[in-house]
Amino acid sequence: MKSCCEAKSTELDQLRTKQKNVLLIVLVINALMFFVEFYFGVLSKSTALLADSLDMLGDATVYAFSLYVINRSMKWKASAALLKGVIITIFGLYVLGEATYKALVDIVPVAKTMGIIGFVALAANSACLALLLKHRDDDINMKSTWICSRNDIIANVGVLLAALCVSLFDSKWPDIIIGLIIALIFLKSAFHILKESFAEYKIAN
Repeated sequence: MKSCCEAKSTELDQLRTKQKNVLLIVLVINALMFFVEFYFGVLSKSTALLADSLDMLGDATVYAFSLYVINRSMKWKASAALLKGVIITIFGLYVLGEATYKALVDIVPVAKTMGIIGFVALAANSACLALLLKHRDDDINMKSTWICSRNDIIANVGVLLAALCVSLFDSKWPDIIIGLIIALIFLKSAFHILKESFAEYKIAN
């Protein structure tokens, strides 16, 4: 029995080490991409690109917190997932406000810059999603982290679509519409994460 327990403990330690390594890699990728997307989002005057950059910042914060709770109790992990839901909600509301502002001013974003940076972000997030995929069923902490990464892919495709439509129609509206769609995706995911993590939090208490 002791041997069995020790083997199980070793397996858990190995799993946590793998989780740490994966989370550290995706944390670095998201932190770097935040600076890249934010800079070029401001430069190109793109709502969708700015929204995606802030999502990168939110994810970097989320991954840092996930690393902090990885060896802690289910209560801590549920709390981390709750925080992620709150962060996604905040960014979703921010994008709604940004899209509303851009609708009131006459600014057409630079489609070429949007497209290039959007493609770079898509490649970076695809790598993150692949790394997180095999850990998504480990626990609520890793599952909510994987959901965040999946949303990034959707947002990146949205930025590319916005860039194409802005280029074709020379209009600000594709950028604004995609920004609104990204916001709605954020808010829907936030509701899902908050619901699951709150249930886990009640069980842990």
